Amino acid sequence: MSWAARRISGSLTVRLGFLLTIFAVLPFILYGQFESADRKERDIVTKNLRYSSWLIAQGLKPLLDREGGPPTATLNDELAKYDGDGTNLKLMFQPKGGAAGKDGGFYFLASAPKVGMADLGATLDSLQSHGIVSQVAESCSWDKPVDIRYVQPTGHEEILTSVVPIQSRWGCWVLVSSHVTSELLATAIGRPYWQTPQVRLALMLYLAVVVVALLTALSVRRHIRHFRHVAREIRQGRVAGNTFASRNAIPELDSVAQDFDGLVHDLHHVAGIIRQTAEDNAHSFKGPVATIQACLEPLKRLVPADHPRGKRAAELIELSLDRLKALISASQCLDNTMADMIESPRESVDLTQIVADILKSYREVVVARQIRLSRHLQPDVHVRAGKVALAVVVENILDNAVSFSSDGGAITVRLVEEDGTINLDIEDSGPGIDADKIHNIFDRYFSLRPPDHARRHATEKAPGHAGLGLWIVKRNVEALGGTVAASNRIGGGLRVHIVLPSVN
Repeated sequence: MSWAARRISGSLTVRLGFLLTIFAVLPFILYGQFESADRKERDIVTKNLRYSSWLIAQGLKPLLDREGGPPTATLNDELAKYDGDGTNLKLMFQPKGGAAGKDGGFYFLASAPKVGMADLGATLDSLQSHGIVSQVAESCSWDKPVDIRYVQPTGHEEILTSVVPIQSRWGCWVLVSSHVTSELLATAIGRPYWQTPQVRLALMLYLAVVVVALLTALSVRRHIRHFRHVAREIRQGRVAGNTFASRNAIPELDSVAQDFDGLVHDLHHVAGIIRQTAEDNAHSFKGPVATIQACLEPLKRLVPADHPRGKRAAELIELSLDRLKALISASQCLDNTMADMIESPRESVDLTQIVADILKSYREVVVARQIRLSRHLQPDVHVRAGKVALAVVVENILDNAVSFSSDGGAITVRLVEEDGTINLDIEDSGPGIDADKIHNIFDRYFSLRPPDHARRHATEKAPGHAGLGLWIVKRNVEALGGTVAASNRIGGGLRVHIVLPSVN
């Protein structure tokens, strides 16, 4: 698996989206499975109920078809023999040759248990609304399953489970069976499966689990983002009171937060050690170098004028001392900038203003050497960086441009921001660099300056050179998320191009 694939699969947002997808799809899958099982169970129950009603009808048929007519006065008692266990029986009759009105010409003659006419009317209305009355009235037949829920005027709910026609010499009898038991009313008979109490309870519990899971995931994600905010505030220099442990609200992440705080503390401690070590080393080296340089002057005067080898040796010692002093200063600067990169606050800084201020500081040098300095700076160009690290980048490149430009030459500085990218170009009119060496100019300790170049082009800002300036430029630029490149200009000179991400 590639790094990008592992990163995507490990994303908390991706996993949260996957969890939401499961939560959205799973209910439909489970509902379909449970509804199918419940439908099979309902079919078995309703089939048994219809068969029970058919048996009752077979028991009543001899009585309803006997000669001399059915015993209408005792039909309620006859039906009472078969009711029970929450079963309600109603007997309707359509005489032969009777007029078929909206009720099909049927009359309610008996019920068990006995009910009032209002309850009988509710049952008849349900039968009529489902087209059962009209079909039975025409042919005295019905062979379809029935599962109709309706509410009696008393507010009680019933389930009409079977309609059994009974043909007799006197007309068409219809035995209507309904049930009111709580066990049967709780099932999905006569209504959609999702309306059952079990499904509604399961849905509420499922939604509760989903809400808790989502809130937990979002809470973890929010608290992890707190770590990001703390890290950003620390990078911007707002360290006081901003610790990972103080902003963490998840006990399981306490050890992680403490480790992060320890890491930040160690980084600041290391930065302090680097600065102190740089200062101590520079002080330790500068003393002996100064002593050697002081002793060199009387030795130079003792060398006879007609002793060229002695003079050359003294000059080489002096050049080596200058080189050594440059290395000491560069090493101290290198360590200090390293410490600045570690703990310098990354805040939104105005790069336009920084470049303008540095150009002003070079005004006396370029005027003295009659170098024409052109600037094309877009206003309000901001980058998130440490001011010191950014200033070192501009100063080192300008120092190279000034030192390599010939007297009367030209230096051009351009700064522009477009499409979220900052482009800084510094061009000089110097000799440029050989094509086979230009890719090495950002290497550490790489320098093309002649031995006496530092002395001839020294300034207050750059008393000497050790081949570290452009290496520091590259290190700082890359630490800020940018890139730097150099190329020879057509007609002579060097162009250094820096690309940095905009704060926007």
